[in-house]
Amino acid sequence: MFKQITIIGFGLIGSSLARAIIEKKLAETIVCVDKDQEVCNKVLAMGLADDATTDPALGVEGSELVVLCTPVGAMQKVAQQMGRSLQKGAIVSDVGSVKTSVIKALQPLWPSHVHLIPAHPIAGTEFSGPEHGFAELFINRWCILTPQAHTELKAIEKLTQLWEACGSNVEIMDPEHHDLVLGITSHLPHLIAYTIVGTATDLEDDIKSEVVKFSASGFRDFTRIAASDPTMWRDVFLNNKEAVLEMLQRFTEDLTALQKAIRKGDGEYLYNHFSETRDIRRAIIDAGQAEYVYPEDDDADTEAAA
Repeated sequence: MFKQITIIGFGLIGSSLARAIIEKKLAETIVCVDKDQEVCNKVLAMGLADDATTDPALGVEGSELVVLCTPVGAMQKVAQQMGRSLQKGAIVSDVGSVKTSVIKALQPLWPSHVHLIPAHPIAGTEFSGPEHGFAELFINRWCILTPQAHTELKAIEKLTQLWEACGSNVEIMDPEHHDLVLGITSHLPHLIAYTIVGTATDLEDDIKSEVVKFSASGFRDFTRIAASDPTMWRDVFLNNKEAVLEMLQRFTEDLTALQKAIRKGDGEYLYNHFSETRDIRRAIIDAGQAEYVYPEDDDADTEAAA
């Protein structure tokens, strides 16, 4: 599909993408770019790339596709470093959980002959690093593309074919709409998980030890989500603040209503509310978005990364 693909950032997503590309024979050559020389060495030793470098400008030379797999906050700096080395007609994409800020940061840096097509594969685990990637990560997961109105259709089709070959279901979406949707389906749940686990760590030592010892499945799932990469999630919240704050306000209002119902002993309100939310879970199962087992954790049933 491509003669050469450069993947910048070989964490969980970058290394999983490389594995899928190798398994499906989607590129003749894969180039690894990572700021950490040790990661570059590890990637080469694992056979995940044909070449590796810490220099983005060198790493993108001759590549038809460049995929940014760095935290959102690092993308602009990397893009500035590689901009002049991009070949004519190259497609540049990413895997970040925020799209509007990525477009604003990256689009002005490149000439018109470079196609910027932001993407977001909605898949992941709480683990990071090239050793934790696996080719099956994207199978039956959604990958959302947010091209701009002027983006060439051929470039969009080619990137779509790549993600479909990796096993993803591809959806085209407006970037602002993407950020709002992910604000409620991914970003707010992560914020809540970090808060709940943080509350537990502030408990008295004797209670805290019992929380760990007797953790039920709900709390275990929260800790799995809260174990995600802190750098990545810091950047997500800072770059999607409007959507996150809007969803957080709605959540706060709903939480206040539940507090009032519990205080007043309003069992009917609680029952009706829980019944409605139970229907959402059933709809997610029917859509095939609930059952997924990560190789590292046979008991996992939650998306833990952006």
